[in-house]
Amino acid sequence: MDLLLPAELVAAARKALDANRAAGRKVALAESCTGGLVSAALTEIPGSSDVFEAGFVTYSNEAKMTQLNVARDVLETFGSVSVATAWSMAQGVLDRTEADIAVAITGIAGPGGGSEKKPVGTVVFARAVRGADPDRIIADLKEFGDLGRGGIRLQAALCALELLLPLADSGLEPTP
Repeated sequence: MDLLLPAELVAAARKALDANRAAGRKVALAESCTGGLVSAALTEIPGSSDVFEAGFVTYSNEAKMTQLNVARDVLETFGSVSVATAWSMAQGVLDRTEADIAVAITGIAGPGGGSEKKPVGTVVFARAVRGADPDRIIADLKEFGDLGRGGIRLQAALCALELLLPLADSGLEPTP
């Protein structure tokens, strides 16, 4: 198959699609620093439309607020690269789609934009599952380091695809 994206990324996308297909689940994404890379990886696989429902690229804070209903207070208090923002993005995706699982990604891909508290390579992920207890937040902050813009985005996309995998044995989501 002729691939546009790195084989490693496409393989991770195929794994996420196959696992969710087997579980009878639809997935959706909210992407900021990855700019649609995870959505592109999923749609690189023929037949992905039976599992992949939607991808939102909400790069600006304004887009996060208008498209995903992220509260201005969340952005002003915690910043766009925060667990609170990522969680709000993931919940916003579930509110606007029929997906069963939503993953959100927000971070600093560089080369600029970092700070001492949030250096380049800081990426935050959140995963929301329809019907799951909202108090059981699945979120993670990773510091990839300065791998270069492309390296950070690739690592973030790979992590997001891993988060799309069903967690049937974890007790963190309902069984379909």
